[in-house]
Order: sequence, then structure tokens, then C-alpha cells
Amino acid sequence: MELSRLVSRLSSTKAATALIRLLSEGKQRLIHIDQVHGSAVALLFKGLSEKMSVPILCIASDEDEAGYLCSDLTALCEEESAVSFFPSLYKRGIRFGQTDGANEILRSQLIEALRSGYTPSFIVTYPEALMEGIVHEEDFEKSRKIIAKGDVVDRKSLRERLWEMGFEETDYVYNPGTFAVRGSLIDIYSYAHERPVRIDFFGDEVESIRSFDPESQLSHDSMPEVTILASFSNQSRSHHVSLLSLLSEQSLLYVDQYTLLPISLSQVYDTPPVHKEENIHASLEDMRRCLIEPASLLDEIRSFTLLSRTVPYGEKWKSVDFGQSPEPLFHKRFDHLSDAILKHETEGIMTAIMSGQKSQIRRLESIFDDQGKGVKFEPIYPTLHKGFIDRQARIACYTDHTIFERFHKYTLKSDRIRHNDAVLTLKEIHKFEHGDYVVHINHGVGVFAGLFTIDRNGKQQECVRINYKGGDSIYVSIHSLHHISKYKSKDNDEPPQLSKLGTGAWEKLKERTKKKVKDIARDLIKIYAKRLEEKGFAFSPDSFMQKELEASFTYEDTPDQELATAQVKEDMERPVPMDRLICGDVGFGKTEIAVRAAFKAVADSKQVAVLVPTTVLAYQHYRTFRKRLADFPCRVEYLSRAKTAKEQSQLLADLAEGKIDIIIGTHMLTAKRVKYKDLGLLVIDEEQKFGVSVKEKLREYRTHIDTLTMTATPIPRTLQFSLMGARDMSNIQTPPPNRQPVRTEQITFDAEIIAEVINYELARDGQVFFVHNRIHNLNDIAVSIRNAVPGVKIAIGHGQMDPKELETLLIDFVNHEYDVLLTTTIVENGIDVPNANTIIINDAHRFGLSDLHQLRGRVGRGDRKAYCYLITPPLDILTQDAKRRIRGITTFSDLGSGIHIAMQDLDIRGAGNLLGAEQSGFIADLGYETYRRILEEAVMELKDEEFGDIFEEDEKEDTPQKMPSGSERKSYVYETNIETDVEAYLPPTYVPGDDERIGLYRELDSITQLKAIEEFRYKLEDRFGKLPVEAEELLKILHLKLLGKSIGVERISLKRSLLRLQLVSDLNSAYYRSATFATILSNASTWSRNLTFNEEGGKRFITVREVKSITQAYDILTQISEKTLS
Repeated sequence: MELSRLVSRLSSTKAATALIRLLSEGKQRLIHIDQVHGSAVALLFKGLSEKMSVPILCIASDEDEAGYLCSDLTALCEEESAVSFFPSLYKRGIRFGQTDGANEILRSQLIEALRSGYTPSFIVTYPEALMEGIVHEEDFEKSRKIIAKGDVVDRKSLRERLWEMGFEETDYVYNPGTFAVRGSLIDIYSYAHERPVRIDFFGDEVESIRSFDPESQLSHDSMPEVTILASFSNQSRSHHVSLLSLLSEQSLLYVDQYTLLPISLSQVYDTPPVHKEENIHASLEDMRRCLIEPASLLDEIRSFTLLSRTVPYGEKWKSVDFGQSPEPLFHKRFDHLSDAILKHETEGIMTAIMSGQKSQIRRLESIFDDQGKGVKFEPIYPTLHKGFIDRQARIACYTDHTIFERFHKYTLKSDRIRHNDAVLTLKEIHKFEHGDYVVHINHGVGVFAGLFTIDRNGKQQECVRINYKGGDSIYVSIHSLHHISKYKSKDNDEPPQLSKLGTGAWEKLKERTKKKVKDIARDLIKIYAKRLEEKGFAFSPDSFMQKELEASFTYEDTPDQELATAQVKEDMERPVPMDRLICGDVGFGKTEIAVRAAFKAVADSKQVAVLVPTTVLAYQHYRTFRKRLADFPCRVEYLSRAKTAKEQSQLLADLAEGKIDIIIGTHMLTAKRVKYKDLGLLVIDEEQKFGVSVKEKLREYRTHIDTLTMTATPIPRTLQFSLMGARDMSNIQTPPPNRQPVRTEQITFDAEIIAEVINYELARDGQVFFVHNRIHNLNDIAVSIRNAVPGVKIAIGHGQMDPKELETLLIDFVNHEYDVLLTTTIVENGIDVPNANTIIINDAHRFGLSDLHQLRGRVGRGDRKAYCYLITPPLDILTQDAKRRIRGITTFSDLGSGIHIAMQDLDIRGAGNLLGAEQSGFIADLGYETYRRILEEAVMELKDEEFGDIFEEDEKEDTPQKMPSGSERKSYVYETNIETDVEAYLPPTYVPGDDERIGLYRELDSITQLKAIEEFRYKLEDRFGKLPVEAEELLKILHLKLLGKSIGVERISLKRSLLRLQLVSDLNSAYYRSATFATILSNASTWSRNLTFNEEGGKRFITVREVKSITQAYDILTQISEKTLS
């Protein structure tokens, strides 16, 4: 069934017909729509809109309810523009006074539409947002300018007008309220549009107007005109009016909770903001200047025809009873659900189940088929927020997320706009800044000193300068920027030792590191080889109980989860012992994969040991496994120091006799006294946290028992590829759908704010994590919290406590014996408390991105909105790096999105964890990128020189390298370097800003295909206009490099009209026995009469005289390349 049919069905009932008649007569101004439930509200209004063609303003009870209603209406309307969301301009609570850029765009778009004569079918808002005034029409017109294609506009005057309107001029446009001028282009991010626009002038005539993507800065759609609208947030508030003043008298107003509206408005008007910070409106008086008085707003609301689901006694409201009932809760009891559907069938009521994914419907169909009751239902796509039962319409509508008890997330246009902030943050984190530590692969760790223009043979060229120890410097060509990487190590706040040029120490460090890396990798490969020779147990295919277990999973599997589960099962069913590593972020579903694997082993009468690093994690896994396997014949136990000696002895005896199917515990499980009757599967969680002796025992297990290892620290992709085969890996990179985003804010240490945060969480019967990573003054922090929040129950935990005492304390917190857990970072992994949905992190600027990301992952694991507060000193006194981290973690609030920036930290941590503590030291010395390159080289050498037989199949699967032209040819050169005295660069007059030019140079330097050069050209022309000569030459040089590599040229030199091509340095290389080299030899004289082939100092060259331009050099190399391919 389609949603449109559902709309028709509901709008044709007796109650709906009576409502339409009342509204058409226009005599009744107050109408009570009684017993309307869930998303039937949106369905009803869609039907009203179709039959009466009147706009409806919906005032939901709060921001979330407004979001869900807006999302429902958007799903029901064909045109996205038919629904407008009118949110609050300001961030609420502790941040009142700071504007929300995405919300300001939505407000401005609606105001602009209404004042231009267009009224959407639906406007959705909530009390806080509606109370905020909008500018008077006169001020609005002063803040607006329309420019159309073909208009003649004086560019200087336009620039001045933009300044007057409050726009900020920048090099590049990422945020609303900014503009940039580059040659004939003017980029503007107006508050009237979701995307920024690019106006291209020919003289003073507007030649084209295009929207563009802030991330790529590339154009999207052409537009006939653009409305330039300034921010209204800084304008005088003395002339503010309400949104209602822009609506026609015929508009309908729906107030969800009319009886509570006066109270809601008064609360907004009378509650002072908590936060005291410069540049934001801290006082109650300042806040009230932004708002319409409650009494005045209520009078305006009452001047319209009103609909409401709750009305006060004593007023003359006409009631229309729809007789609906809310969607029942089945608590995942599918037998109750099927009984309800069968009962509806006997009553002549059709059951429909709404879902966002067809896979969920298939799951339900499978469950009902297994029951064998003949249950039938009508699927509806997509899902709305809440179901209902409408006996007049003879339909019961359920939602899959309610049936499976999953959080349902709404999406708004503002979410798309906020992505731009994330883009800017990513850009900031990846760029080189003056003073950053960088690593040159051949010279070591230095300090980035920026771009410099140097004179070479009378020609201007740009290059990068790096400063080294003792005041030495090197200049790096823009064609060799791939040799430079940003210095990254696990302890990024600790400055590295600068390298000294000319000493050879850097090369020795690289050689020493490669030797150590080879030793570790060699051991890993040997274990892999031994495992291949061992005979393991081949588990049976899935039983019907296995399918039942997986169907009962609360959440829908992500594609990554599905793949990882299939890979684990495939490994278990093979006769070779499994050794698979599952990598995935906090909360991405690794434990569920372990549960399924464990049950598969138990189904074949094998025992399972689940090894975890802490007793608390053992207890939590015990609870998870026991809950998931409660309906199956499977005994789950956990071994812990918290158990008495007698209890431990009994458990060990039962384990040895085979009475326990799954045992969960710490390293105790590897002790000699622990005997298994028939151990078939070992599950290891966070292996890197175990000691050396435990790891040695685990290595022994791996060769003959199926082993599944899980880690929340992602392993870098490059390491995966390097070590692929030494261990099979599954990466879970997709966050589960509909997980609550964690709202993240930066605050300063203030007792009032902390009290507000804790009291809010306690008021909803929740709990709070308070992270303070200094043991010596944890008690002082506890005193501060108790003074701020009298009566709060605080537990204090840290790693130096007696383990048994700490375990008891943490279990008590899980069981809600305490309100606040004041702790060090011991909560970073393994503490899963669904009831704790606020985390406060003190001195957040001292943490790395990965630490902040993983700490934040402790909250938002249930269906409640979660909050993370980062306590730091004022931002203006933080280091640049700390600012970037705080800005990064606050920008990315969705689960899984933070991983994009935290991945840098996590990659480094993952490398150290995978390869051992000593390697972390090498990473600190070399920087992560250099270490990664050395590791890759070392593993490739091992595969070629020592373990060729093991990786023989891999070699067979290797395809020849794709050459730039797209043909296949083996490459004998790792890279081609180029030296030239031609002026080839991006002039500052063409691409303003050193940061942007460096970014473009780095992008250009990473190109390996000729096609990509043309794409790069398009990007430059789109963003900056026609290429100047210097930029054209720069692209031609890259063409030369790619062609040179394809024919075995290591170095190209074009100086003083002399072209020198240095061929492969190693004279024993297979290159000199290849068809490529043979063709060059036999055809050398035909390409140019000025060409000679010679050998100097043990190196071979092709030299061509009288080459006066890059174009000429390109033509020669093209001839050679084409001949060697033919």
C-alpha cells in the first residue's frame, strides 16, 4: 500500500468528513480533534490540505515533536517545498544567544517565501521558535537584493553593498553570511539558499549563476536568479513582529497541546539563560528582547481557526471524535503481535506495517512464517513516526521501529546544511599550517614554514620550505609534495625531536625500524602458515535455531554487519582454524556478531570462551549474552574475582564437565587450572589490552582453535592490505541506523552550568559520567559537584583502586545505585550503561580526538537523547591543535560521523596496538605516515623474498598496473621526479590564500591518471575562471611525469632547452629485458634528430636538445609511449 492511499482512507472517515464540513462553514473557530493518535495527525492534515487548499501552521509541543511531524509531512508530500520547518534561531539552554546557522537559513527561507507571496502547504514550528520575533518588512527589504542572469551589476558597488548588509569577505565561502571575490567570479552564501551561489560576470554583465557544493567548491545547478539575504540576528529587535503576521486569515493553526501552550510560552519567557560568556546574550532582559510577549502571541494565535488534540475545560470548543487508539507496545513478543493481527482480521480491520527498509518487512514475514499462524499484513514504505488504530477507517497501522523497539530518527533540511560545518572542520584538520610539524620521507621531522616563491634561472617558481634543527632549511618542489606528510603520533601534544640534516641519523632510524617491523611481520606470517597446515573443526551450516536467534535481534543489521557475520560463519565452516579480526567503532554491533558465532559453536556441542580485559566488561558481556540467549538451551556463566572461591571452583568443575556452554572472563580463563571439555571457539575482546604472557598463550590457541578477535580501535586500511593473509579482517564502518546523535557542546568550568547539566539528567531519571583524568584531585571535583548539586549520589572510580572494589562499584553504577560516576578514562571502553546519557569531560583540550570520540561513545546507547559536555578553558587561550580537536568533536555529533576525524588518532593507536608497544615508539620518532610506508615496504619484501610460496595465490591474482593512458603495463618505476626552470605554478592572483594553493598542489601531486588531470582542470576553471599560462604549464608537467613513469623514466629534467630522461637506476632491473626498453632502443633515432642515448656514472639517459617548451617535451614522450604500447 502507498501512503497516498492511506491518506485517502483516513480523510474519508465519518469524523474527517465532519471536520471538513465544520471548517468549510467557517462558523466554528475552536475545534477539538479528539482521539487522534500518532502519525494519523500528519495523514489527516495532508487530506485536509488536498480537499480544502488552505495552509496549515502546526505548533508542536517541543522541538523533537516538531521534527517528527515535519518529517512525516515531508514523506507525504511530493514536493519538498510544500513543507517548511521554522526552528529556533538560537541555541538553547546553556548556549542561548549563539545563533544556529542552519536554522537561520530555514527561518530566512520561509520569511522570504511568505513575503514574496508563496505560502507552503505546511509550516511546522514549536513554542520557543514561534516566540522569536522576525524583522519588520522595511528592515527585511533593506537586507535583500535579487540578481538575475543578464543583469548589469557594478561589481565594486555589489561588493560594498554586501559589506553594508553584514556579509564577511573571505578567501573561500563555506558558511552562511560570507562572500569571496576571485577575478570574474563572486561566491556568496546567502541566508535564502541551502547552498552558496557562484555569480560569473562578463565585464559587469551577469553571465551565469550556479549553486555550488561547499565541500568540493564545485558548481551544481544553474539558477535564473539569486536572492541575497543577510542575517537578521544582529538587527535591531525593537521592530520585531511574529511569524503569524505573515499568514493569511484563512490559514489553519494546529496547536498540539493547547492546554499547555500558555505554560510553555511563559517558561520560555521567564527562564533566564545559564551561560555567562562574552559575545552572547546572557541576561534575561537581553533574551526577552528577542521574544514576543506570551500574552501578545496568544492573542494572535486565537485570531485564527484553531485545531487541537487537548483543550481546556470551560471554553467553547467543538469536538470531533475520531475514535482512534494508539499503537500498542508488544515488547518484541511476536506471538502477541501475530495474535493482535489475527484479531484485527476477524474484526474486518486491515493491518499495515510501515517500514523504511524492505529487509525489515522480510524479517517480520519470516518470523510469522515460522509461527505458522497464517498472519497477513500490508507493508507500507516509507515509515512514519508512530502508528495508530483507526476503527472508522478499518485499519491498524504499526511501525517496524516500535515493534522492534528501535529509536526512530527524524531528518530535516537543516541536517543537510549542517554538513557544511563538518566539511570545514575536516578541511582545517587536514591542512598544513605554518608551524606544524611535518615529515619529509628523505630528510626527517621538520617545521612547516609555508609557501615561498623562488627565482630559478630567471623564472618564478613556488615551493615549500621546511625548517630543521640548527636553523637548516630545505625547499621542496610543488611536484614532490607527496614526500611530505603531517607529523602524527599517538601523543600529538608532545613535540617531536627535529631531525638534523646531513648526519645520516634519519636513514639509520628508518633502517632500524624496517628491521624490527620485518621481525614482527615475519612472526605473524609464520603463525598464519602454521594455521593453514593445522586441521580444525568444520562447523555445521546454520540450524533453524540460529536463524531464529538472528531474527530476534532488536536492530536491523548494517551491510557491514551482515558481511562480517557471513565471513565469520564461512570461516567456522571451513576445516582450517579461523583467525578473524573484527574492527568496528563503539556501538557498531561487534558483540552481536560474537553472540551469533558463539551460538553456532554451541549448536555443534562445542564450548566457547569469551576473553575480555576487565572484570566489568566480563559482567557486561555476561548480561548481553545471557539476555540474547535466554530463549535457547544454552548456559552462559562468567568467571570473576568478585565471585567467592567456592563459586569459582564450582564453575571450573562445571566447565570441565561440559555443563557450561559459554564462559566469559578475564585472563583467568588462560590459567592452567581452567580446563574445558571441548573448546571450539575463542572470542577475544580488545586483545591489545592484555599482557605479553597472555598474548603468548593466545598465539598457541590460534593455531588449532577457531578464534574471533574484536577491537573498537580501527586498524588502518593500509595495514590491513599489508598484513592481509596474516590475519583475516572484517571492518564494520557503517553506524547502525536510527542511533541517537550525541549533542556535543564546549563549556567552561562553572558550578551553575554543571548543576544545570546534572539536574537535567537526574530529572529524567538518568545518570551521568563525569570524566576527570587526574587521580590526585578526584575528591576535590567530587566536593565541587556535591556543592553544586546537594544530595547527588557520587561514585568515584579509577585504575589504581583494588580491582574487586572497582568492579563492585562499577556494577553498582550499572544497577543505578549512584547518580554520577566520577572517574578517569577507565570508562573509555567497556562500560555500557543505557541509562547514562550525559557525559561531562573535564580538561577536554588535553585529550586526543580518538579519546574524546570513544568517551562520547559511552552515552547515546539507548533511545534517549544524549549529551556530551567538553569542559575547557576559554577557546582563545587554547593551542591551535586543541581548538581544532574541540571544534572537530563538537561539529560531528552523529555516531559514526566522528570517526572520520578521529580516524587519524585511531589509525595511529591501531598501528601500535596491532604491532606492539615498541612500534609506538617508532611511530613517535618517524611520524605515522613514514612508519606506514616503511611497514608496507617491509611486508612486500617479506612476501617476495621469504614467503613467496605462501602468497603465491595472491601473486596470481595481482593484475598488471593500469597505466595513465588506461592500458595495462608493468611499472618498473615507483615515482618519476621532475626538475624544470619553466614557470609552472598557481599564481596567488588566480588562487588566493597559501592554504588553498598548498591543498591544490597536494591534490595535483597525488594524481596518477591522465583523466584525473582533465577533471582537475575543470575544477580549477569552475572555481577560479580561465587558467593563466603558469597553471597550464603546471598541468602539462604532470602529464610529463605520468608519461615518464609509463616508459620507465625515474627523473625528468628540462632546463635551458635540454631534456634529460634518466631511466631505471638498477641496471639489473627486469626493465632492461622488457619490450618497453627494447622498443625505445630500436626507435630512439626516429623520434628526434637531436636525441641521444648515453650512459654516465652507471646511469642511463635519453638526452634531447633544442626542447624549448613543456609542450614540445610532452610531444616527444607521447611518441615514445605510444610506440612502446603498439
